[in-house]
Amino acid sequence: MFTGIIRATGRVSAANTTPDGRLRLLIDPLGWAHRPAAGDSIAVDGCCLTIVSDPPPQGPWAFDVVPESLAKTTLGRLAVGSTVHLEHAASASTLLDGHVVQGHVDGVASVLAVNAGSDWRVRLRPPPGLLQYIIPKGSVTLAGVSLTVADVNPDQVDGWFEVALIPATLERTTFRGLAVGDTVNLECDAMAKTVVHWLRHFGSRSGG
Repeated sequence: MFTGIIRATGRVSAANTTPDGRLRLLIDPLGWAHRPAAGDSIAVDGCCLTIVSDPPPQGPWAFDVVPESLAKTTLGRLAVGSTVHLEHAASASTLLDGHVVQGHVDGVASVLAVNAGSDWRVRLRPPPGLLQYIIPKGSVTLAGVSLTVADVNPDQVDGWFEVALIPATLERTTFRGLAVGDTVNLECDAMAKTVVHWLRHFGSRSGG
């Protein structure tokens, strides 16, 4: 589990496909003081990945990305030199500065518009079926970053949502470079998904 508060950015130093269809991803944490061990969880652009082996003191961190993750995230599009957001797993003592993030990416959202300036906003279109989990002033995770939904157009065909980016977020993430047509990993709020799922499948069976 994570909180959506980015701790560092890393750089992809290798991205190689294995014979069985996995992606072996090597990421340089660029001086981040966190020292993970084999088996530890790290959110890479919002996708929960497992450290494959104990990293060397100054070497990159190795992850294996399975086909399911490659199909639902942007990780398969990473190339050597790509910059990614990094967050270590939360603990019982972690301050919940963002919101509860599972690291289970629901799909890839496309950037429709970027309005820079004092009210920096990004408009995105989620994959089909996900807009029902995105509510005004609710939480959403983009590329691992916990953000508040600023506006939603719930149209079934041309629906979109917007997030507002404050200067601190722009300074600590890669979002300043977003452009129309870019894609980002999207994780909808787990509580919203739970409510919608229960109402759809079990709500009519309750004794109301």
